[in-house]
Amino acid sequence: MSSIHASAARGYAKSVDAFVRGRPEYPQAIDGWLATTLGLGPGKVALDLGAGTGKFTKRIAASGARIIALEPVPEMLAALKAGLPEVDAREGVADAMPLADGSVDAVVSAQAFHWFASAAVLDEIHRVLRPRGWLALIWNVQDESLDWVARLARIIAPYEAGVPRYRSGNWRRVFPHAGFGPLEEWRFPHAHRGPAEQVIVERILSVSFVAALPREDHARVAAELRALIASHPSLRDKTEVTLPYVTTVFACRRE
Repeated sequence: MSSIHASAARGYAKSVDAFVRGRPEYPQAIDGWLATTLGLGPGKVALDLGAGTGKFTKRIAASGARIIALEPVPEMLAALKAGLPEVDAREGVADAMPLADGSVDAVVSAQAFHWFASAAVLDEIHRVLRPRGWLALIWNVQDESLDWVARLARIIAPYEAGVPRYRSGNWRRVFPHAGFGPLEEWRFPHAHRGPAEQVIVERILSVSFVAALPREDHARVAAELRALIASHPSLRDKTEVTLPYVTTVFACRRE
């Protein structure tokens, strides 16, 4: 897409603060994976595609690689620049990246690829990658084997209305793609711990289509979340709660 999906543009512009506070970070095990699998380190260049406020950008920075962060939503980009002023952060979209041919060793997209998954975007990623460079797709996925975590998904499901999401699996349809090897998968256990208002309420309110809801519907979702926290035995009266995740990683190599 050469334009930003309307839900992403509206929702993320309105939810920067909730996104920063409510979204989990990434497990430390990712650092080793970036180094050993993607080969990132000093002297390498990584593109963080759809970088948001820079949550995953920080993990790439820990590798010592030089980073270019690309983000189309101005409000998210401003937060990224404020939090990581040393990063080369640029406004741009996935199918028309402001980078030269063969200029990066890895393209990494965390919590974002489902927004722009298309053959045209993969062609553009192929263009900017060096030969044998990696494309890595990363999502923090909530572990819905717990009943109250599954309930979170049910609370917001009526408002989804076909918005692109990881859980739909539609992003997978663009693979396999000419010029890339097979898609491999890794999984890392993870968790987000903190006050329920932050870990649950702000996390769910930062979902793009929830943040973009009219005020009345937005308030209804918030009220349902707080009612769940107040009533569920695993959540009520807890100073801190733990929301379990599985950090799921997919990667393929440019041929």
